[in-house]
Amino acid sequence: MSSATVTAKPAAPAAAQGSFSFLKQSKVKQFNKKQLISMFRGLGSMLRAQINTADALKYYAQGLQDKMMADTLNKIREDINAGVSVHEAFRRTGRFSEMVVGLVQAGSDAGQLHQAFTSLASRFTSELHFNKAIKKATVMPGVIISVLTGAFIFSQLSIVPQVQDMLKQVSQTPDGMTAIAFKVSAITKACWPYFVIGVIAFGITVWRSNKVRNFILGLGMSKWRLLRMMILSLRQMTFLSTMKMLHANGINLAKSIRVAANSVKGTPFYQELRDAADKYEHSGVPLSSAFSKYTSVDSQVVHMMSIGEKSASLDNQLEMLSQMYEEDSANYMSSFTATVNFLVLIIAVGLIAAVFVGTFLPIFLMGPKMMNSGI
Repeated sequence: MSSATVTAKPAAPAAAQGSFSFLKQSKVKQFNKKQLISMFRGLGSMLRAQINTADALKYYAQGLQDKMMADTLNKIREDINAGVSVHEAFRRTGRFSEMVVGLVQAGSDAGQLHQAFTSLASRFTSELHFNKAIKKATVMPGVIISVLTGAFIFSQLSIVPQVQDMLKQVSQTPDGMTAIAFKVSAITKACWPYFVIGVIAFGITVWRSNKVRNFILGLGMSKWRLLRMMILSLRQMTFLSTMKMLHANGINLAKSIRVAANSVKGTPFYQELRDAADKYEHSGVPLSSAFSKYTSVDSQVVHMMSIGEKSASLDNQLEMLSQMYEEDSANYMSSFTATVNFLVLIIAVGLIAAVFVGTFLPIFLMGPKMMNSGI
């Protein structure tokens, strides 16, 4: 019995270590798009030059300033040399999404790994471009409004009370617009801490909660047509271009749809696409019918998919749809940026006017009274 007990004891630590290893792996941070673009471009160019995959990984890792990426590529190379498949070696690192792993597998199986790497670089370049455009359209206006709001609060808390004290010293009673300006200052003085705390709390909530972000975005899309069209175009462009890239590299349609759904995870499209993939794979319904019944994509997408199925040109139709929505997204983005800039200009003018009125108008209006009282 003691022998059995001795053999049984290491099992618990091993299980605990395995569990800890899994938790540690699940927290591994994936590489950002900029890193992936450079890496896949470099690897793709070396594979096109007939350099084998293991050597390409070694050459690219040599001299990299990013030690984490260099170590990851060396680990992939070691696994490949040990007989592990290329896509499984990428998956084991935990630093690449399922879309990347799926496309690497398709490229490896088809003997076109260089094309898979080139497609990934192109895909991430397009994503990075639109991400920058969205940040440019939203972050800078937010910063400008925040700075001007801070200037308004500062003027109401510091400058206007000084003007009010000056009038008290010369025993003058504010009236008309001057009295209104002082009341605004008093209200601002009483409420500004709650306002600032509320804005910070709201910002943290939006940043941390995906549900709140989706709710606000959904509310904005329901009230503003331009925002709705831009977001829908971006989402459809994202999963259609990913789906086209995967299917063109030999991955079956159902898996292509599921992997492409990961590119819009956190949006209503995610579950819709997975449901459509399940119905297409298990119920035998045509792809266009699955998209029509179980997703909220545009009717144009369903129509072109139907044509692609009937004419065996689905890859061509997906490519056409991807390009179409990319152009639409760029146009909507330009209109959205112009509209937001105009709104920011109006708000900025309003805040500057509020600072001027609250700070200088009382001095102009009460100036003659102050001079007369001095006399």
